[in-house]
Amino acid sequence: MIIKQIIGKTVKALRIKQGLSQEDLAHECDVDRSYISMIEVGRNEPSVTKIFDLCKGLKIQPSDFFKLIEIEYDKTREKG
Repeated sequence: MIIKQIIGKTVKALRIKQGLSQEDLAHECDVDRSYISMIEVGRNEPSVTKIFDLCKGLKIQPSDFFKLIEIEYDKTREKG
């Protein structure tokens, strides 16, 4: 699994945990719903600026978000 897929999986999990639709998150981040969808399926890799916007919409600190990404990345590397 590559980083953009991990980011997408994490964004989707956090969004669902928050009870937000893609439309809700898109509104919070001032982007189109299709952009959120593309991130979640791993077809689009958000910039650092957009990650900060996503974190604001998901009510998570960017440092915590990146820690979640790191944990998932380490898991995939261990599977080899």
